[in-house]
Amino acid sequence: MSDYIQKGSRNYRQAVAAIFLGGITAMMTEYCVQPIIPVFAREFHLSPSVASLVVSFGTGGMALAMLLIAAWAGRLNRKRTMSAALLTSAILILFMAVTTDFNTILVLRLLQGMILASYPALMVAYICEEFSPAIVGLVTGFYISGNSMGGLLGRLVLSALTDWFSWRIGLGALGVFCLLTGIAFFLALPKSRHHVPVKADGVGIVRVLLVSLMNLRLVKIYAIGFILAGTFTAMYNYIAFPLMAPPYNLSQAAVGSVFLVFVLGFFTSPLSGAMSDRFGTGRVLALSLILMLAGCTVTLLPGLAAMIAGLAIFTLGYFAALPIAASLAGRGVAGDKAQGSALYFLFFYAGFSVIGTGGGIFFAANGWMGLIAMETALLAGGLALTWKMDRP
Repeated sequence: MSDYIQKGSRNYRQAVAAIFLGGITAMMTEYCVQPIIPVFAREFHLSPSVASLVVSFGTGGMALAMLLIAAWAGRLNRKRTMSAALLTSAILILFMAVTTDFNTILVLRLLQGMILASYPALMVAYICEEFSPAIVGLVTGFYISGNSMGGLLGRLVLSALTDWFSWRIGLGALGVFCLLTGIAFFLALPKSRHHVPVKADGVGIVRVLLVSLMNLRLVKIYAIGFILAGTFTAMYNYIAFPLMAPPYNLSQAAVGSVFLVFVLGFFTSPLSGAMSDRFGTGRVLALSLILMLAGCTVTLLPGLAAMIAGLAIFTLGYFAALPIAASLAGRGVAGDKAQGSALYFLFFYAGFSVIGTGGGIFFAANGWMGLIAMETALLAGGLALTWKMDRP
């Protein structure tokens, strides 16, 4: 259609800026607590795996809400729903800042995840619906770049503010910032032109889910999303524990600076999205998973430099894989694009919660070596799933 958003137009620049800003806001609110898991463990006298639930409850809430989002996706206004999700998530961050009970924090995180669940599904749908098909991979890459920026800033700023003041002051500051960026997102994002609202259909989404699960290609994409999300969050859920212990003895702020490797995502996501449009999704996705495997191996070498280098390689591969898998999910289901995206993110965020928390069992039993053994097995399985993916 001639009214698709085309590369180089004014609408293109405005939409990409809003998408980038929205990604920053969403990921900042969702993952800022990850580097302070050891702080929660100390303050509330928790084991690492229990303290990591502060991340898993957020992502678990997103996974739980995905089927509901999928059922209502055809009816939901893209711009208003995404904006409301960002603003409400920021408000919940402010409530967490004044909460003194860990269980209450978990409940707030669960609510935050459920509310924020609409954002990634509707954003991928918005991109697939509103942009020229030739640049969907590229624009999805910019969206993922915003995610990586938000993930970096949230973790880095909260770690620094926790070291300098307290985690409560840090959360309060981030909550206010995300309220402002959420408002800016609403003002900047162009309205949908191609989305035609349809009646919510709970039976229909179950039918779509069953049909999707009978599609081997889609099942592979869902499984890869599950593995990508789970291995990534497990790596970063527990990295602070060895870095803050001997022989490294890093401070909370120094641990937060480790997340600077997320900068790689700013460049690799748009690049891999464009490469997949040109060379094929299967090939680029396989290369991304190989990079993640290589990064895992490098973290086992002695020395802090090897640990950071391994994390950088692993993170580069992760952010290269994300736009490919997300765009495949959005385009892979016939009909409403948000339903296809929501089904993908159902498995994606389930991976965050299941593998993210499960990794704590391997870490507690065998330390960093145990965690990397789990990561390697899962990523090898994901790599096998990319075999012949480019064939129709």
